[in-house]
Amino acid sequence: MSGPPPSSAPASSLDRPAAPGATFALVVLTLMNLLNYVDRWVPSAVKALFKKDLDLTDAETSWPLTAFVFVYMIASPIFGALAETKNRRVLIAIGVAAWSIATAAAGLSQGFWTLLVTRALVGVGEAAYATLAPSLLADFFPPEKRNRAFTVFYVAIPVGSALGFAIGGLLGTQFGWRTAFYAVGLPGLAVAALALLMKDPVRGAFDDTPPREVSFPEALRLLARNPVYVVTVAGYTLVTFATGGIGDWFAEFLHRVRGMDLDAAALAIGASAVVGGLLGTSLGGFVADRAVGRTRHPYLAVSGLFMVPATVLVAIALFAVERPATIIGLIVAAQIFVWAYNAPVNALLVNSVEPSLRARAFGISILCIHALGDAISPPIIGLVSDSSGNLLGALTLVPVTLGLGAVVWIVGWRALKPPSGVLEG
Repeated sequence: MSGPPPSSAPASSLDRPAAPGATFALVVLTLMNLLNYVDRWVPSAVKALFKKDLDLTDAETSWPLTAFVFVYMIASPIFGALAETKNRRVLIAIGVAAWSIATAAAGLSQGFWTLLVTRALVGVGEAAYATLAPSLLADFFPPEKRNRAFTVFYVAIPVGSALGFAIGGLLGTQFGWRTAFYAVGLPGLAVAALALLMKDPVRGAFDDTPPREVSFPEALRLLARNPVYVVTVAGYTLVTFATGGIGDWFAEFLHRVRGMDLDAAALAIGASAVVGGLLGTSLGGFVADRAVGRTRHPYLAVSGLFMVPATVLVAIALFAVERPATIIGLIVAAQIFVWAYNAPVNALLVNSVEPSLRARAFGISILCIHALGDAISPPIIGLVSDSSGNLLGALTLVPVTLGLGAVVWIVGWRALKPPSGVLEG
């Protein structure tokens, strides 16, 4: 590693307290993030059940996830622009309520198109929440504490994903796939009410650069000219392509290719996500904090380097072993490394841009990582599987894109100039 760069924050800033209400907001937003991913992955857990009930093809079982992600990514920049001037907690409350109702409504589907539409509507609600939550956290916590806050916040992703698979698989096999949608959707209405009790902190209170009015075209130009932001999003997109394929197809791979029962496969993937995700997100956040001051762009370094063993382990799990128990062990290990990027990359998206751009920076990043990532990877894998009759071969795309994501982040770490003007990880 290269020598430590000059610090971009004064030493006296390192003990600044968070804004009033920060802890409550972090708890509420983390709970929302948990439900977000529970709702998102329930369809993947019960894929085989609604495929049979609604008489769908492999590709058609993945299009509802793509429809959700497509609407989510289109709506995110819109909410990002609204967040610069409107009350963020109200927008978040409306969004969480909307996605919860839409999730439950998917249980009423009578065919492909009704399932597609209800899952697409989930994307509108989630866009309001996912775009605004990081900018809220950035205004509650000073830059030097954001990575730790984001570590807590993003631990909810693997836990929520695991619960989505576990609850979906259990309820789906015991009571039917429709019950699974009802059970995970309706509790979100209570959480939406909690958003109204949060404070909406002063924008940019912890930053040297005060918020200013920036038009959307100017915001796009500034983000496009920010090399740290561009490299971060590029690697994020490739990794999201891979994780979208893992999330939507790995339980089916274990069931169809390796002979596991569907509920056992869904439970195994859920358990691997929660164990690997908890350890990986925590480890990545811890190592990223320790790397600050030891190398330039430490958040890029940690994210890229951890993705290398993740790529190798996923490839071995797919192609080198056949025993389900061994595969699951390898996937747990792989997910520890995969999830390590979670906190540092998202903290980097916040810290690498000025306060006026944060919500829009997240909105654009959401558009990119989904438009070119998990919006297209599940149906592409499904289409390749349908056309070739070889699901295992189609899943080759997963380790390939994981490896490319690692390369992008590592090159950015080594090639980009040290940051200036913002506290960058």
